[in-house]
Formats: sequence, C-alpha cells, structure tokens
Amino acid sequence: MFTFISQIPHGTKYDKKWLLTSLQNLCPIAFIPLNGHKVHFYLEDAAAASALCKLTRRVTDSEGNRVAVLMTSFSCPPFLKSELKPQDLERLKHCMSKRFDGSQKSLDLNSIRTDPDLVSHNIEMILNQENCMQAVIKIIQENIPELLCLNLSNNKLCKLTDIAELVNKAPNLQSLNLSHNELKSEQELDKVKGFRLMELWLDRNPLCDVFKDQTTYIRSVPDGHVLPPPICFDVETSTNIPYSVKRAFVSSDVCLCLFCGSYYCVYDSGDRQPLLEAYHNDACFSLSLPSINHLSRLKNYHEHSRNIKNIKDPSAWFHLLKRSRLTVVAFLSELPKTQHDMNSINVDVNTYSRTLLAFTVSGVFKEADDKLRDRVKAFSRVFITVPARNSGLCIVNDELFVRNATSEEIRCAFAAPAPSNSPVLPTLMASQQEMLSAFSKMSEMNLEWSQKCLQDNAWDFHRAAQIFTELKV
Repeated sequence: MFTFISQIPHGTKYDKKWLLTSLQNLCPIAFIPLNGHKVHFYLEDAAAASALCKLTRRVTDSEGNRVAVLMTSFSCPPFLKSELKPQDLERLKHCMSKRFDGSQKSLDLNSIRTDPDLVSHNIEMILNQENCMQAVIKIIQENIPELLCLNLSNNKLCKLTDIAELVNKAPNLQSLNLSHNELKSEQELDKVKGFRLMELWLDRNPLCDVFKDQTTYIRSVPDGHVLPPPICFDVETSTNIPYSVKRAFVSSDVCLCLFCGSYYCVYDSGDRQPLLEAYHNDACFSLSLPSINHLSRLKNYHEHSRNIKNIKDPSAWFHLLKRSRLTVVAFLSELPKTQHDMNSINVDVNTYSRTLLAFTVSGVFKEADDKLRDRVKAFSRVFITVPARNSGLCIVNDELFVRNATSEEIRCAFAAPAPSNSPVLPTLMASQQEMLSAFSKMSEMNLEWSQKCLQDNAWDFHRAAQIFTELKV
C-alpha cells in the first residue's frame, strides 16, 4: 500500500488557515499538514491523492498567483519510518502512567501533544503520525492491556487506521472518546467496528455536520450513550426464570405482586445469588440518590450513586452503570443486607405491551443490622422487562433510587398488621412472618389461609405461589 505526499511549493508564505480552507472547500478530503520548507499533505489512498492533485492551480492567492499542488508516492514516507528514541519512549511511558487511573482502568490522552512533561523535553507527540500512535499502542499493550476507557480527544485525529490495532492489544476496551478531533467521514468508524464498545464520543468532529438533524445523528452515532446489544424477543434464552416470575408477564396486578414477593423474598434472604435467574444476560443496573437529602444517612450507597446532576465527569456515568447479569447481581450482593416492609410496597405499571413491561416498585426498607427506627429508607425501583421465548420474564434494565424516608413513612413502617377475626396463629420465625406477610398481600388471602398455603408447600414461596396461581386461574 502506497502513501501519497502532496506538496505545495512555497506553501509556507500562505496563511495556513486560508490555504487549508481553500483546498478543503474544493476537495472534502481529510489531510494532515506538516511543517517544512514546503507544505505537505499526507494521504492514504490513491483516490484522495488524485482528487487533491486535480486542484493544482485552481486556487488563486491574493496576488493573483495560482497555487500548485504536486503529488509524490512512497511505500512509506521517511517521517513515518523514524521511531522515537529510547529515552523519548521512557518519558512517554512516564507521561502516560500519570494519566492512567488504575481504579477505573482509564487512560486520558486528551491533548497529549501539549503535555508539559513532553514539551519540556522537545517531544512532539502527534498521534496522527504512525510512529507516535504505534508508540502509544505498544505501551498500552505491554503495561495496561486491561484498559477499559481511552480518551483521545483534542488530538487532531483525522484517521483511525492505527487505532484499529487496539482491538487485539486492549481487547476489553469499552469506552472510546474521539471528541474534538478532525474526523470527516463516517466511514472512518468502520475501522473500529472490531471493538465491543459500550460508549463512543464523537462530538465536535466534522463528520457530525453531515447528519440532517440531531435525531439522525444520535441514531447513527450515539455519543456517550450506552450501546447494548439488540434484544431479540424470539431468540432462545438460557436464563431460567422462577415460576413466580414467569407468571408476572401478564396484565394482572396479582401476578406483579407475585413477582415482587418472589424478588424481595430472595433479595432480603441474605443470599442474592438466586436473583441471577431473573436477569437477562445483558441486563443493566444503576443506583442513584437525591441531590440533597442528608446523604450522610445514605453513606453505604453514596459512592455508587449515578445521579448525573452531581457527576461532572461523563466517564463516571459509564463506570457507575453495571452491565451483564453477573455484574449486576455481584453488585447487588455487595449492598447492605436489607429487610423490606412488604405492606408498604406499591406497584405501578408504566408501559405494557406484548413485548415489553415496565413497572415501578416503591416502598420502604431498613438495613438488616440497623436497629434505629429513624434510619428507615424509602426506595423507588423501575424494572424494564421483556418476555423470553420460554414464556419467562427477563429484567433488562433495573434502576434503583434510594432516599431517606419521610417522618410519615417512618411512623407507618413495619407496623403490626391490623387485628382480624382470624384465629390466633402459632408463633413463627421472623423470616416466616416476613414471607407470610408478603404472601398474604400478594394473594389477597387472610393470614390464616396464607399460612396454610405456605405450610402445605414446606414454606417454599415459589411453589406456594405456583399452586395459588393455578387454583386462581
């Protein structure tokens, strides 16, 4: 593959901005100006070189002289053959180490050409040049192959050929920031299709101007938005959904209560691993707290909050979003053990169709080891679910909002159930009492019959719910 160098004789006497604009207006080709006795334009393909060469003497300067454009081809131009000196590579490595965040596995190379550590040693790190980009890629490969986020903004990039090599050097890369560069063609993005990116930033690139409106742009190039794999409703899923969750995907308030009773019975059990059965393989989860609400009482949740009003760094939005059911349930298992007041639970259906069910669950809970009554917390949780092929239910998105409870919510929380005419029930363990309360609310049966149903099924909530649903139908 040849490299073409377009030369402008006496080009240094022209105003750089005027010259580049004049040529660019006639030939919308991405090129890189390099300093020298003549002005050089670096092009990678013959079509672009031919188009630029045809512009010779079509641009006239202020003195009436026509600007000549000469073209030369190289198997590899001399300025790309030279490698950085060993001492320069060490300084570059040191510079990159200071820009690497180990906790987030994130590398920030924003405007690296102007980094004081490099400028002070006369090292010009132009990432458009192959030798510079190759040096960066080599350092990444040898030192941080586990890289998740890479920021290459403000580096005047107009091609992504070299970056494509990172597919094998940093295979876990999930976020790529290419904003504020010189990418002019949407086709350049084909060179990074090999990445499994969840987030891509392209704002302030010329290619953004080719889209007619913002909607078209977002649909084609979703800056800073999570890019989940498409969900196909008619594809077999390997996820096995508990029976009580399977029956939730129908237009029935009782069946949604079945879901809530089943879900929070597991959530409060102390072992949340069984929740894996309720989440889609590509599920997402986020936790957020209010902007101001005595956050000291929510200290166990504060560092995980994805409230974007409080987060100024967009890269943090990405890191605080949990992806895949393994990651989601692993994170849920790290949160404090809880006890939810099932009598406080409310369920509101937001969207219901044959292929999607979104609903909000709200109520109050307390941390299992917290004995103080005024530490009761309130929550609102939005579940977005889709049906699996086996008639099951998959949670694809789970958004949990936690706040301090109001004084009224605290007063009513975990109150003893109202007296009824039912016979006095035998003494039950605390876990059985919680299960009984949840089952009674779900089934709308009194405590006596709810307890009988649970006892007949060896206190297996899922099995009791199955039997109840079948009999109800």
